[in-house]
Amino acid sequence: QPQLVESGGGLVKPGGSLGLSCEVSGFPLDVYAIGWFRQAPGKEREGVSCVSSKGGSIQYADSVKGRFTISRDNAKNTVYLQMNSLKPEDTAVYYCARGLFCRSEFELYEYDYWGQGTQVTVSS
Repeated sequence: QPQLVESGGGLVKPGGSLGLSCEVSGFPLDVYAIGWFRQAPGKEREGVSCVSSKGGSIQYADSVKGRFTISRDNAKNTVYLQMNSLKPEDTAVYYCARGLFCRSEFELYEYDYWGQGTQVTVSS
């Protein structure tokens, strides 16, 4: 059974940094794209970033471009999301998910397995 487990969330002050990890098991990571999504209270889940199976294609939401960096280490079965210059509006539960493609539309239906999420809170 495919599994994705996020870690690294927490409380950080505006302007600070956090690094999230998504460790996968139960499937070969180098065959799938991985996306990062987030959901703030009262809002719909939205795409943040994704990376294709071999890392050749990377997409970012406009709201995080220049601040977030996605990377993957297939040998470690892990995908990372480095978040810098964090803002209060980045506060949300962050999820990683498995997909076949990394596309800028970040369509939720294109991702079939999801992690349980990790809370990121940006507050002074």
